[in-house]
Parts: sequence; structure tokens; C-alpha cells
Amino acid sequence: MTPELKQRLDDIVNNSQVVVFMKGTKLMPQCGFSNNVVQILNTLGIPFETVDVLSDYDIRQGIKEYSNWPTIPQVYVNGEFIGGSDILIELYQTGELQQMIEVALAS
Repeated sequence: MTPELKQRLDDIVNNSQVVVFMKGTKLMPQCGFSNNVVQILNTLGIPFETVDVLSDYDIRQGIKEYSNWPTIPQVYVNGEFIGGSDILIELYQTGELQQMIEVALAS
């Protein structure tokens, strides 16, 4: 990963409290896993930003190296990598996601 790409990813991850690297946008997810994440965050009424990895090959490949996580979508809260669709579903079902995001938004 180039230093420039790492800096771009750092900026994206650290400039939003909740950001989702996904296929498509929050208004038009382009895969089921990305749609799951959007639906969960919308259900919780959480403001979040999205980055469409389909529109930027460097980010699509770089984010996998950045997080050491091979799949998309990827969710970051307050600059911390949380996980992908399966992890978000699990955290949502246990109530941990809502608590985690409430703490993040309060800080």
C-alpha cells in the first residue's frame, strides 16, 4: 500500500464517527451484505457515511490490506475497525452495536 493511499484511508476512517466501506451507496447498495449493514444502521437511526469501493479500485483493494480483513463491507466506528456484515448482525442481535455506537457518538 502506498503512503498516499494509507493517508487517504486514515482520513476517511478518522473523519467520520461511523463509516462503511461497501459496494454501492447507502441509497443503492450493490450487494446483499452491504445492504444488511445499511439496514441495521438505518434501523438504529445512526448517521453514517459510506464509501463506494466499486467506484475506486485503489480503495477497494487497499481497505482489505488496511484492516487486514478480506471482505467488503467493512464498518469503522470512531476510527476503529468493527467488522463486516456477519459481525454487525451479531453485534446488533446482542444489543452490543447500539451501545458501542451510542458511546462513540457521545464522545
